[in-house]
Amino acid sequence: MFIRGRIAVLAGLAFGGAGFAFPAAAQPAAVLSCTNPASGATWQIHVDFAQSTVDANAARISDDTVAWRDAKDGGNYTLDRKTGKLTVTVASSTGGYFIYDRCTPAKAE
Repeated sequence: MFIRGRIAVLAGLAFGGAGFAFPAAAQPAAVLSCTNPASGATWQIHVDFAQSTVDANAARISDDTVAWRDAKDGGNYTLDRKTGKLTVTVASSTGGYFIYDRCTPAKAE
């Protein structure tokens, strides 16, 4: 649950080989499924290109990356749109840590 909240905010948007080859401005929204390879935990994130948000958090969206800060957990997220690699950076009084996850377009249900 702890990791899910942090990662859900940063999941991937436009992957060249995964159907996201259009520029960010051309996409209205995307739902991504993210997985922590170490634990197997999965969650979804919602990227709104028109509003420049990820799960309602303000985001900086370019053709290469999507970056945002989760207002709830304070984590900083960076999604590589070409590879789907999601990096979560969390600061703490003991030095902080990084989490590396993978995001892909969510399958339609």
